[in-house]
Amino acid sequence: MTASTPPRPPVPGLGAGIAGALVGVVVGWYDEHARDLPWRAHDRTPWGVLVSEVMLQQTPVVRVEPAWRAWLERWPTPADLAAASSADVLRAWDRLGYPRRALRLQECARALVERHGGAVPDDEAALLALPGIGSYTAAAVRAFAFGRRAVVLDTNVRRVLARAVDGHALPAPSQTVAEVARAAAVVPPDDASAARWAQASMELGAVVCTARSPRCGACPLVSSCAWVAAGRPGDVHAHRRRTQGWAGTDRQVRGRLMALLRDAPAPVPEPALDDAWPATEQRARALAGLLADGLARELPSADDAPPSYALPS
Repeated sequence: MTASTPPRPPVPGLGAGIAGALVGVVVGWYDEHARDLPWRAHDRTPWGVLVSEVMLQQTPVVRVEPAWRAWLERWPTPADLAAASSADVLRAWDRLGYPRRALRLQECARALVERHGGAVPDDEAALLALPGIGSYTAAAVRAFAFGRRAVVLDTNVRRVLARAVDGHALPAPSQTVAEVARAAAVVPPDDASAARWAQASMELGAVVCTARSPRCGACPLVSSCAWVAAGRPGDVHAHRRRTQGWAGTDRQVRGRLMALLRDAPAPVPEPALDDAWPATEQRARALAGLLADGLARELPSADDAPPSYALPS
């Protein structure tokens, strides 16, 4: 640590030396086991990192990687995406899920063109002011695109710290002020080490310290993990978690309708929506939601015929 480097703040439940050792072990593991992902390559751009972070929200890497490559080949800069039609954007998003993210990403691209000359800023406040960019994504872009110190706290990092430090099977359903403060205290004080820790801790949670089947035998923290030392107790927050199946939900109906509209070469007459889902109150509700979210548009028909539906123009 140099004279100009601020000291590491105390970590609740850990001394500064132990916190430093935790970081060192995880980063050392990452140096040997990191996956070769395109948004980590030396030639990736800040825009490419931002796109990857939006795509990876609630979507596994195996589905995102080919979509990310195709997206960056088609729209390599924010200006390229800003000029595209919303219909093309939604078709390119295909089945990544939560298609509203695609439109928000295009809104973000337009804001980057208007406010920042088409470049992705490294300032946290400027990132947070962009459409669809929350605290996690802003921190991730700062760390992964620019190598800046940021508190990158996704579900993977939260789980690693909950187990290794707190001895809990899983973190609480919602972040707490204390949890964020603890995570911030673990982050090394200098930019390069902090960015490396962010990447390493996220990777460890994604491929080893997983939610359902953690591979503790392959974990570099197994000998010091508070959760393992406690006998791997069950989830104390299980009663607070809400789970919802997929089959028969409004989300499934929305997905079916979106797939029909994406694949259709022309507007889809209302009776043809039966190919996606029967004409029920649930379908009407799902369709109304797509219209309200700007994911579909209604085209009135002449002579009192039923309307047709299409992707936004």
